[in-house]
Amino acid sequence: MPDIVHSLEVASATDVLFPLVSRGPGFQAWWAEDVTVGPEGSVELGFFGRTTVYRLRAVILEDERKAVWQCESGEEWSGTRLVFELEPRKAATLVRFTHAGWARASEYFVSCNTTWGALMYRMKAAAEGKAPGPLFLAGSLAY
Repeated sequence: MPDIVHSLEVASATDVLFPLVSRGPGFQAWWAEDVTVGPEGSVELGFFGRTTVYRLRAVILEDERKAVWQCESGEEWSGTRLVFELEPRKAATLVRFTHAGWARASEYFVSCNTTWGALMYRMKAAAEGKAPGPLFLAGSLAY
């Protein structure tokens, strides 16, 4: 099974980064404007006027070091996992991101890899206080 993998260093501490990757409101700072927090650690992210909705459930939230989300909807996302691992460095944090468990390296997989790259830099900017806002606005992309 193929995985999408990204890694980048962020000039911010883990206590600033962790809320961005472990909570629905954190996702709104860099990923999607349309986020609904549900029961038992779940969130829904709506894209393109909610024509696409991804439901995620937090399965691991570890001490500001690791957040793992199980994808529960989406034609190719269902059954995959989003893994954010945070490793403190001197004045920064190394973020290792994996979108794991894809069934195959489809065209959509390749497209998502590109999008995750852009999202990682928006997350970095948000953690560093630059407030770029989410990549996906309620009905469109931010750019």
